[in-house]
Amino acid sequence: MSGLLDGRVAVVTGAGKGIGQAIAERLGAEGATVVVSDIDQAAAEKVAAGIPGATHQVCDVRDEQQVAALVDATVERHGGLHIMVPNAGVGAPCPLLQIDLAAWREATSVNLDGVFLGIRYAAPAIIASGGGSIVTLASIAATTGSPLMAHYAAAKAGVVNMTKTAATELRPHGVRVNALLPGFIGTDFMTAAAPRFDEIAGLPAGGFDALMRQKQGRYGTPVEVAEAVLFLASERSSFCTGSGLVLDGGLDASLL
Repeated sequence: MSGLLDGRVAVVTGAGKGIGQAIAERLGAEGATVVVSDIDQAAAEKVAAGIPGATHQVCDVRDEQQVAALVDATVERHGGLHIMVPNAGVGAPCPLLQIDLAAWREATSVNLDGVFLGIRYAAPAIIASGGGSIVTLASIAATTGSPLMAHYAAAKAGVVNMTKTAATELRPHGVRVNALLPGFIGTDFMTAAAPRFDEIAGLPAGGFDALMRQKQGRYGTPVEVAEAVLFLASERSSFCTGSGLVLDGGLDASLL
């Protein structure tokens, strides 16, 4: 049985766990040859071992030379590149007036610079391979902002705008570029962050989880994010570029 991505080569950054892992596994299940990239070599190797035909490569997305090497190695090893998912991201809740410049730069270097470098180096390889798709991972925080997330939200807003610009510039070359804007997804990252929201925002114990149930019904799952990435990466979305697909269970649909 053929898959949606047979014959395609895909790179997913930050794929050693969580959402990135789910994306890599889903693309691989649809026939893509996946390069699992992560700053954690052991995690990348473990994920790649579970995906038929996948390889892995360590990459710190803040480092331009490492991102360029990731793309070059992918093309050399697999003969081309068709799909890029610059997923790697970081973030920790912190009041705006307590964010120091080092923390600000850490958030923007991974969440924004890393996406820029992914697009900058993947796009020429995708063009040379006959075209394809770039799917960036933004956040619903890019459209609404959020207390305790100024650095994260600012970076993700930059990702959305950069995605639109890249889509316009790359469309004549056969490269589609779309952003995915998830709400709160049930990952280890979110599990660790929730108590900090309770503590810093003065919410009662369990308050953040209760707020999420009110606003978006439940936490989303990494698999649901991966399904949306598959849609944007495949020809099912062939007329879709420059878009921002919101995947938040209705969090942004209502004030209450």
